[in-house]
Amino acid sequence: MRLSALAATCVAVSLLFAGAAGAAPNSEPVRLTGPVSHDNLAIYFVHGVSKTGPVPLTLAEAMAQRVVQVRETGNVNSLEIENLGDQDVFVQAGDIVKGGQQDRTLTVSLLLPPKSGRIPIASFCVEHGRWSARAGEDVRTFSTSAATVSSREMKLAMQAPLPASPTTGSGAMDTGDRQQKVWDGIRHEQQKLSAATGANVSAPASATSLQLALENKKLAEVRNVYVAALKPAGEQGDDIVGYVFAVNGKINSAEIYASNGLFRKMWPKMLDASATEAIGQKHERKDEVPAVDAVMAFLAGVDGGRASEKPLNFGVQRVTRETAKAVMFETAPAAAPWVHRSYLAK
Repeated sequence: MRLSALAATCVAVSLLFAGAAGAAPNSEPVRLTGPVSHDNLAIYFVHGVSKTGPVPLTLAEAMAQRVVQVRETGNVNSLEIENLGDQDVFVQAGDIVKGGQQDRTLTVSLLLPPKSGRIPIASFCVEHGRWSARAGEDVRTFSTSAATVSSREMKLAMQAPLPASPTTGSGAMDTGDRQQKVWDGIRHEQQKLSAATGANVSAPASATSLQLALENKKLAEVRNVYVAALKPAGEQGDDIVGYVFAVNGKINSAEIYASNGLFRKMWPKMLDASATEAIGQKHERKDEVPAVDAVMAFLAGVDGGRASEKPLNFGVQRVTRETAKAVMFETAPAAAPWVHRSYLAK
Protein backbone atom coordinates (compact mmCIF):
# COMPACT_ATOMS: atom_id res chain seq x y z
CA MET A 1 0.00 0.00 0.00
CA ARG A 2 1.39 3.42 -0.96
CA LEU A 3 0.54 5.50 2.10
CA SER A 4 3.15 8.09 1.16
CA ALA A 5 1.17 8.89 -1.98
CA LEU A 6 -1.90 9.64 0.12
CA ALA A 7 -0.01 12.23 2.13
CA ALA A 8 1.87 13.69 -0.82
CA THR A 9 -1.00 14.03 -3.27
CA CYS A 10 -3.57 16.43 -1.89
CA VAL A 11 -5.02 18.72 -4.50
CA ALA A 12 -7.76 21.31 -3.92
CA VAL A 13 -10.18 21.59 -6.82
CA SER A 14 -13.63 22.88 -7.65
CA LEU A 15 -15.64 20.20 -9.39
CA LEU A 16 -18.92 21.15 -11.00
CA PHE A 17 -21.09 18.62 -9.22
CA ALA A 18 -24.35 18.96 -11.11
CA GLY A 19 -27.60 19.84 -9.41
CA ALA A 20 -31.05 18.97 -10.74
CA ALA A 21 -31.37 18.45 -14.47
CA GLY A 22 -31.75 21.74 -16.28
CA ALA A 23 -30.59 23.76 -13.28
CA ALA A 24 -27.31 25.56 -13.02
CA PRO A 25 -24.58 23.34 -11.57
CA ASN A 26 -23.56 23.88 -7.98
CA SER A 27 -19.89 24.63 -7.47
CA GLU A 28 -18.77 22.73 -4.38
CA PRO A 29 -15.18 22.90 -3.08
CA VAL A 30 -13.76 19.39 -3.15
CA ARG A 31 -10.32 17.91 -2.92
CA LEU A 32 -9.00 14.50 -3.89
CA THR A 33 -6.28 12.53 -2.15
CA GLY A 34 -4.52 9.40 -3.27
CA PRO A 35 -3.99 7.01 -4.67
CA VAL A 36 -3.71 4.45 -1.91
CA SER A 37 -2.99 1.16 -3.65
CA HIS A 38 -2.88 -2.56 -3.07
CA ASP A 39 -1.91 -4.85 -5.94
CA ASN A 40 -4.09 -3.82 -8.92
CA LEU A 41 -6.60 -1.67 -6.98
CA ALA A 42 -6.03 2.08 -6.51
CA ILE A 43 -8.31 4.22 -4.31
CA TYR A 44 -8.73 8.02 -4.43
CA PHE A 45 -10.69 9.74 -1.67
CA VAL A 46 -13.13 12.60 -2.22
CA HIS A 47 -13.06 15.19 0.56
CA GLY A 48 -15.77 17.80 0.93
CA VAL A 49 -18.29 19.53 3.17
CA SER A 50 -20.24 16.90 5.08
CA LYS A 51 -23.98 17.30 5.53
CA THR A 52 -24.97 17.68 9.18
CA GLY A 53 -27.86 16.00 10.95
CA PRO A 54 -28.89 12.39 11.49
CA VAL A 55 -27.24 9.77 9.27
CA PRO A 56 -29.76 7.35 7.76
CA LEU A 57 -29.54 3.64 8.40
CA THR A 58 -28.15 1.61 5.54
CA LEU A 59 -30.26 -1.21 4.13
CA ALA A 60 -27.86 -3.72 5.71
CA GLU A 61 -28.30 -2.12 9.15
CA ALA A 62 -32.07 -1.81 8.80
CA MET A 63 -32.53 -5.44 7.75
CA ALA A 64 -30.26 -6.63 10.57
CA GLN A 65 -32.38 -4.62 13.02
CA ARG A 66 -35.57 -5.96 11.39
CA VAL A 67 -36.93 -2.45 10.84
CA VAL A 68 -37.03 -2.91 7.06
CA GLN A 69 -38.71 -5.81 5.32
CA VAL A 70 -38.13 -6.76 1.69
CA ARG A 71 -40.78 -9.10 0.33
CA GLU A 72 -41.53 -11.14 -2.76
CA THR A 73 -44.32 -10.07 -5.10
CA GLY A 74 -44.30 -13.00 -7.52
CA ASN A 75 -42.52 -10.81 -10.09
CA VAL A 76 -38.81 -11.41 -10.70
CA ASN A 77 -38.15 -7.76 -11.46
CA SER A 78 -40.23 -6.13 -8.73
CA LEU A 79 -40.07 -6.50 -4.95
CA GLU A 80 -41.82 -4.76 -2.08
CA ILE A 81 -39.94 -2.81 0.57
CA GLU A 82 -41.24 -1.32 3.83
CA ASN A 83 -39.59 0.77 6.53
CA LEU A 84 -41.22 -0.09 9.84
CA GLY A 85 -38.85 2.04 11.90
CA ASP A 86 -38.46 5.66 12.96
CA GLN A 87 -35.33 6.53 10.92
CA ASP A 88 -34.68 7.17 7.26
CA VAL A 89 -33.08 4.21 5.46
CA PHE A 90 -30.67 4.62 2.55
CA VAL A 91 -30.99 2.03 -0.22
CA GLN A 92 -28.21 2.00 -2.81
CA ALA A 93 -28.58 0.65 -6.34
CA GLY A 94 -26.69 -2.64 -6.50
CA ASP A 95 -27.56 -3.71 -2.94
CA ILE A 96 -28.13 -7.49 -2.96
CA VAL A 97 -30.94 -8.96 -0.85
CA LYS A 98 -30.52 -12.64 0.03
CA GLY A 99 -33.31 -15.20 0.28
CA GLY A 100 -36.82 -15.22 -1.11
CA GLN A 101 -37.46 -17.22 -4.23
CA GLN A 102 -34.26 -15.88 -5.82
CA ASP A 103 -31.51 -13.55 -4.60
CA ARG A 104 -32.04 -10.08 -6.11
CA THR A 105 -30.23 -6.81 -6.57
CA LEU A 106 -32.10 -3.52 -6.21
CA THR A 107 -31.79 -1.17 -9.16
CA VAL A 108 -32.36 2.30 -7.69
CA SER A 109 -30.92 4.38 -4.87
CA LEU A 110 -33.46 6.05 -2.63
CA LEU A 111 -34.09 7.39 0.86
CA LEU A 112 -36.87 5.36 2.48
CA PRO A 113 -38.76 7.46 5.06
CA PRO A 114 -39.94 6.19 8.45
CA LYS A 115 -43.20 4.21 8.49
CA SER A 116 -43.13 4.17 4.70
CA GLY A 117 -45.79 1.56 4.14
CA ARG A 118 -45.29 -1.08 1.45
CA ILE A 119 -43.85 0.27 -1.78
CA PRO A 120 -42.62 -1.44 -4.97
CA ILE A 121 -38.92 -1.38 -5.84
CA ALA A 122 -37.37 -2.58 -9.09
CA SER A 123 -34.96 -5.51 -8.96
CA PHE A 124 -32.97 -7.94 -11.05
CA CYS A 125 -32.41 -11.60 -10.32
CA VAL A 126 -28.81 -12.45 -9.39
CA GLU A 127 -29.48 -16.18 -9.11
CA HIS A 128 -30.70 -17.84 -12.30
CA GLY A 129 -33.07 -20.79 -12.07
CA ARG A 130 -34.15 -21.05 -8.41
CA TRP A 131 -37.78 -20.23 -7.64
CA SER A 132 -38.23 -21.93 -4.29
CA ALA A 133 -36.89 -21.67 -0.75
CA ARG A 134 -33.28 -22.53 0.04
CA ALA A 135 -32.76 -24.56 3.17
CA GLY A 136 -33.42 -22.49 6.27
CA GLU A 137 -34.70 -19.42 4.36
CA ASP A 138 -38.14 -17.84 4.07
CA VAL A 139 -39.43 -18.00 0.51
CA ARG A 140 -41.56 -14.88 1.03
CA THR A 141 -38.98 -12.48 2.46
CA PHE A 142 -35.29 -11.62 2.31
CA SER A 143 -32.99 -11.92 5.29
CA THR A 144 -29.87 -9.79 4.72
CA SER A 145 -28.19 -7.25 2.47
CA ALA A 146 -24.53 -7.81 3.22
CA ALA A 147 -23.12 -7.37 -0.29
CA THR A 148 -23.49 -5.30 -3.43
CA VAL A 149 -23.02 -6.06 -7.11
CA SER A 150 -19.28 -6.24 -7.73
CA SER A 151 -19.11 -5.64 -11.48
CA ARG A 152 -19.19 -2.34 -13.35
CA GLU A 153 -20.58 -4.14 -16.40
CA MET A 154 -23.53 -5.47 -14.40
CA LYS A 155 -24.23 -2.04 -12.92
CA LEU A 156 -24.28 -0.53 -16.40
CA ALA A 157 -26.58 -3.30 -17.61
CA MET A 158 -29.00 -2.57 -14.77
CA GLN A 159 -29.10 1.21 -14.92
CA ALA A 160 -27.38 2.91 -17.83
CA PRO A 161 -29.19 4.16 -20.93
CA LEU A 162 -28.68 1.37 -23.44
CA PRO A 163 -28.96 0.98 -27.22
CA ALA A 164 -31.78 -0.58 -29.21
CA SER A 165 -33.11 -3.93 -28.06
CA PRO A 166 -31.50 -6.97 -29.71
CA THR A 167 -34.83 -8.73 -29.19
CA THR A 168 -37.02 -6.27 -31.08
CA GLY A 169 -34.41 -4.42 -33.13
CA SER A 170 -35.84 -1.07 -32.14
CA GLY A 171 -36.51 1.04 -29.08
CA ALA A 172 -34.66 0.98 -25.78
CA MET A 173 -33.52 -2.31 -24.32
CA ASP A 174 -36.29 -3.85 -22.25
CA THR A 175 -36.17 -5.44 -18.81
CA GLY A 176 -35.69 -8.90 -20.28
CA ASP A 177 -32.63 -7.79 -22.24
CA ARG A 178 -31.15 -6.16 -19.14
CA GLN A 179 -31.87 -9.23 -17.02
CA GLN A 180 -30.06 -11.44 -19.52
CA LYS A 181 -27.06 -9.11 -19.43
CA VAL A 182 -27.03 -9.35 -15.62
CA TRP A 183 -27.10 -13.17 -15.76
CA ASP A 184 -24.32 -13.14 -18.37
CA GLY A 185 -22.35 -10.79 -16.14
CA ILE A 186 -22.71 -13.09 -13.12
CA ARG A 187 -21.49 -16.10 -15.08
CA HIS A 188 -18.53 -14.13 -16.41
CA GLU A 189 -17.71 -12.77 -12.94
CA GLN A 190 -17.81 -16.24 -11.38
CA GLN A 191 -15.46 -17.56 -14.08
CA LYS A 192 -12.97 -14.72 -13.53
CA LEU A 193 -13.06 -15.04 -9.75
CA SER A 194 -12.59 -18.80 -9.93
CA ALA A 195 -9.57 -18.39 -12.20
CA ALA A 196 -8.07 -15.67 -10.00
CA THR A 197 -8.48 -17.56 -6.71
CA GLY A 198 -7.84 -21.08 -7.97
CA ALA A 199 -11.14 -22.20 -6.40
CA ASN A 200 -14.60 -22.74 -7.85
CA VAL A 201 -16.56 -19.88 -6.29
CA SER A 202 -19.94 -21.26 -7.44
CA ALA A 203 -21.77 -22.61 -4.40
CA PRO A 204 -23.15 -26.18 -4.35
CA ALA A 205 -26.37 -24.88 -2.76
CA SER A 206 -27.01 -22.69 -5.82
CA ALA A 207 -24.37 -22.53 -8.52
CA THR A 208 -25.86 -19.42 -10.14
CA SER A 209 -26.13 -17.28 -6.98
CA LEU A 210 -23.91 -14.20 -7.05
CA GLN A 211 -24.44 -13.71 -3.30
CA LEU A 212 -23.26 -17.23 -2.44
CA ALA A 213 -20.27 -16.86 -4.78
CA LEU A 214 -19.27 -13.68 -2.94
CA GLU A 215 -19.38 -15.66 0.31
CA ASN A 216 -16.86 -18.22 -1.00
CA LYS A 217 -14.20 -18.85 1.67
CA LYS A 218 -11.18 -18.68 -0.65
CA LEU A 219 -12.43 -15.48 -2.29
CA ALA A 220 -13.02 -13.96 1.15
CA GLU A 221 -9.43 -14.77 2.16
CA VAL A 222 -8.00 -13.01 -0.90
CA ARG A 223 -10.41 -10.08 -0.56
CA ASN A 224 -9.56 -9.61 3.11
CA VAL A 225 -5.93 -8.89 2.17
CA TYR A 226 -7.07 -5.98 -0.01
CA VAL A 227 -9.46 -4.76 2.68
CA ALA A 228 -6.85 -4.90 5.45
CA ALA A 229 -4.48 -2.80 3.32
CA LEU A 230 -6.99 -0.16 2.20
CA LYS A 231 -9.83 0.14 4.71
CA PRO A 232 -7.98 2.20 7.38
CA ALA A 233 -7.25 4.99 4.86
CA GLY A 234 -10.99 5.58 4.43
CA GLU A 235 -11.45 5.98 8.16
CA GLN A 236 -9.05 8.92 8.57
CA GLY A 237 -10.62 12.35 9.00
CA ASP A 238 -14.23 13.47 9.05
CA ASP A 239 -14.34 15.09 5.62
CA ILE A 240 -14.13 12.02 3.36
CA VAL A 241 -17.44 11.80 1.52
CA GLY A 242 -16.63 9.35 -1.26
CA TYR A 243 -14.06 7.50 -3.28
CA VAL A 244 -12.99 6.76 -6.83
CA PHE A 245 -11.23 3.55 -7.78
CA ALA A 246 -9.14 2.26 -10.64
CA VAL A 247 -8.39 -1.35 -11.51
CA ASN A 248 -5.26 -2.24 -13.48
CA GLY A 249 -4.70 1.47 -14.11
CA LYS A 250 -8.19 2.12 -15.58
CA ILE A 251 -10.69 4.38 -13.82
CA ASN A 252 -13.69 2.21 -12.96
CA SER A 253 -16.26 3.91 -10.74
CA ALA A 254 -16.92 6.44 -8.00
CA GLU A 255 -19.36 6.57 -5.10
CA ILE A 256 -19.96 9.93 -3.38
CA TYR A 257 -22.30 10.59 -0.45
CA ALA A 258 -23.78 13.67 1.17
CA SER A 259 -21.98 13.09 4.47
CA ASN A 260 -18.94 11.48 6.00
CA GLY A 261 -21.30 9.55 8.27
CA LEU A 262 -23.05 7.85 5.36
CA PHE A 263 -19.75 7.25 3.56
CA ARG A 264 -18.30 5.53 6.64
CA LYS A 265 -21.34 3.28 6.89
CA MET A 266 -21.14 2.29 3.21
CA TRP A 267 -17.32 2.13 2.96
CA PRO A 268 -16.81 -1.50 4.13
CA LYS A 269 -19.49 -2.86 1.80
CA MET A 270 -18.30 -0.82 -1.18
CA LEU A 271 -14.63 -1.62 -0.57
CA ASP A 272 -15.48 -5.33 -0.51
CA ALA A 273 -17.13 -4.93 -3.91
CA SER A 274 -14.23 -2.93 -5.36
CA ALA A 275 -11.71 -5.49 -4.09
CA THR A 276 -13.77 -8.33 -5.56
CA GLU A 277 -13.82 -6.61 -8.94
CA ALA A 278 -10.05 -6.11 -8.78
CA ILE A 279 -9.49 -9.78 -7.88
CA GLY A 280 -11.45 -10.85 -10.94
CA GLN A 281 -9.09 -8.79 -13.13
CA LYS A 282 -5.79 -9.77 -11.51
CA HIS A 283 -4.53 -11.56 -14.62
CA GLU A 284 -5.41 -8.77 -17.06
CA ARG A 285 -3.05 -6.15 -18.46
CA LYS A 286 -1.94 -3.51 -15.95
CA ASP A 287 -1.42 0.11 -16.98
CA GLU A 288 0.07 3.00 -15.03
CA VAL A 289 -2.02 4.15 -12.07
CA PRO A 290 -4.02 7.26 -13.13
CA ALA A 291 -2.84 10.67 -11.95
CA VAL A 292 -5.14 12.72 -9.72
CA ASP A 293 -5.85 15.20 -12.51
CA ALA A 294 -7.13 12.35 -14.71
CA VAL A 295 -9.50 11.30 -11.93
CA MET A 296 -10.67 14.91 -11.51
CA ALA A 297 -11.29 15.13 -15.25
CA PHE A 298 -13.33 11.91 -15.14
CA LEU A 299 -15.67 13.29 -12.46
CA ALA A 300 -15.95 16.79 -13.92
CA GLY A 301 -16.56 15.42 -17.41
CA VAL A 302 -19.58 13.38 -16.32
CA ASP A 303 -20.98 16.23 -14.24
CA GLY A 304 -21.15 18.28 -17.42
CA GLY A 305 -22.93 15.53 -19.37
CA ARG A 306 -26.40 15.45 -20.86
CA ALA A 307 -29.00 15.31 -18.07
CA SER A 308 -32.34 13.57 -17.65
CA GLU A 309 -34.63 13.04 -14.67
CA LYS A 310 -36.79 10.16 -13.48
CA PRO A 311 -39.16 10.42 -10.51
CA LEU A 312 -38.99 7.65 -7.90
CA ASN A 313 -41.08 7.11 -4.78
CA PHE A 314 -41.69 9.83 -2.14
CA GLY A 315 -40.72 12.62 -4.50
CA VAL A 316 -37.16 11.34 -4.87
CA GLN A 317 -35.62 12.16 -8.23
CA ARG A 318 -32.94 10.18 -10.01
CA VAL A 319 -30.89 12.49 -12.20
CA THR A 320 -28.80 10.79 -14.88
CA ARG A 321 -25.90 12.55 -16.59
CA GLU A 322 -24.20 10.85 -19.49
CA THR A 323 -21.24 11.33 -21.82
CA ALA A 324 -19.69 9.04 -24.39
CA LYS A 325 -17.26 7.77 -21.74
CA ALA A 326 -19.24 7.62 -18.50
CA VAL A 327 -22.60 7.94 -16.75
CA MET A 328 -23.59 9.39 -13.36
CA PHE A 329 -26.70 8.71 -11.28
CA GLU A 330 -27.76 11.15 -8.56
CA THR A 331 -30.37 10.49 -5.87
CA ALA A 332 -32.04 13.65 -4.57
CA PRO A 333 -35.11 13.83 -2.27
CA ALA A 334 -37.80 16.37 -3.10
CA ALA A 335 -36.73 19.96 -2.32
CA ALA A 336 -33.58 18.68 -0.60
CA PRO A 337 -29.89 18.32 -1.47
CA TRP A 338 -28.69 15.15 -3.14
CA VAL A 339 -27.85 12.09 -1.03
CA HIS A 340 -25.73 9.91 -3.31
CA ARG A 341 -23.92 10.07 -6.65
CA SER A 342 -22.64 7.03 -8.49
CA TYR A 343 -20.24 7.35 -11.43
CA LEU A 344 -19.55 4.50 -13.88
CA ALA A 345 -16.97 4.51 -16.66
CA LYS A 346 -18.29 2.92 -19.84
